[in-house]
Amino acid sequence: MKNLKKQDSAVYKAAMGELKRQQEGMELIASENYVSEAVLEALGSVFTNKYSEGYPGKRYYGGQEYTDVVETLAIERAKKLFGAEHVNVQPLSGAPANMIAYAAVLNPGDKVLGMDLSHGGHLTHGHPVTLSAKIYDFVRYKTGKDGKIDYKALEEMAIKEKPKMILAGFSAYTRQLDYKKFQKIAKKVGAITMIDIAHIAGLIAGGAIPNPVPYFDIVTTTTHKTLRGPRGGMIMCKQEFAKAIDKSTFPGFQGGPHENNIAAKAVAFGEALKPSFKKYAAQIIKNAKILEIEMMKHGFKIMFGGTDNHMILVDVFSSKGVTGKEAEKILDEVGMTLNKNMIPDDPRGPMDPSGVRIGVPAVTTRGMKEKEIRTIARLINDAIENREDKKRIREIKKEVVTLCKKFPIYKNIK
Repeated sequence: MKNLKKQDSAVYKAAMGELKRQQEGMELIASENYVSEAVLEALGSVFTNKYSEGYPGKRYYGGQEYTDVVETLAIERAKKLFGAEHVNVQPLSGAPANMIAYAAVLNPGDKVLGMDLSHGGHLTHGHPVTLSAKIYDFVRYKTGKDGKIDYKALEEMAIKEKPKMILAGFSAYTRQLDYKKFQKIAKKVGAITMIDIAHIAGLIAGGAIPNPVPYFDIVTTTTHKTLRGPRGGMIMCKQEFAKAIDKSTFPGFQGGPHENNIAAKAVAFGEALKPSFKKYAAQIIKNAKILEIEMMKHGFKIMFGGTDNHMILVDVFSSKGVTGKEAEKILDEVGMTLNKNMIPDDPRGPMDPSGVRIGVPAVTTRGMKEKEIRTIARLINDAIENREDKKRIREIKKEVVTLCKKFPIYKNIK
């Protein structure tokens, strides 16, 4: 970054500080990951200069021969990865992708069944504070006493509520969804099916968990998280919804797409098509399961009865007597970054909840495996149990830095 260093020292110093934080810290936020240097280069490429309203072959401005190339590459690679009939790679992120999808097939006031936030859903799946909840009538379903989705109760709710759409997907739920049951319930009540796979897209692309694309009418996702691409969104759908999705994206919600971001998506999708990505996705599942087992050994209560994906949700309040906010702060002090998170029917508020969410995609990208995950679980427990011992906290931070330096991220950025 020699030009940045020369021209704007303040931004350069912040970037170098962030690089050091990432290199020496342990990223355990389930929705974060590290992109390759090739993705970073595409993201910072000359495509950032180009306006490209419309779609490949049907643009409103001239000079599109190369933007058409990268956008078409991204679309075709995504189709191959997920077996999708139609793909739109222009959504700027996951939340806009969901709003675009809703607007494509719903009218204001239409009813949607979406997963409750405290039970693992996402804000954009109908939480009252969001714009989508002000436009559409969301009814939120929850997990059962066993911590898993009660499909019988979901079917009864669908029959009673008669929704226009049934929405699957999550931000903190850790079990495998039964796609066929969602499809069957929706068919019974004549509802459109939609799933948000933002968290698990990379696991699906890598073949580590089942693919929902054949079962749902509309599939939205982010392109970062487990997919290990740039921060962005994407919508896949059955051919019958293609025209509505494209019109809802542009001109419905967005103007010119960010072609530098789309170029970076194309690079990331190309990486996900390689055999090495399958090994990566499989290792995420192994690492998450080891984390679950080890955390339980240390006395932590794991929500939803365990994990089938890349993360665990832990009730730290009942386990160790600290709130999620306190646990996040303690672990920040030792260089381990995760996020506070509500647990099902949490008696505490969202800004200081009972739980934390812990994910393994980023540490897996670094090359960490079962042995390192066991160490991570021990360090988390040590930090929380010795939170009043400043000397021990300093020692744990040194252990974190030492471990992270054994698994460097970027070698060519300076």
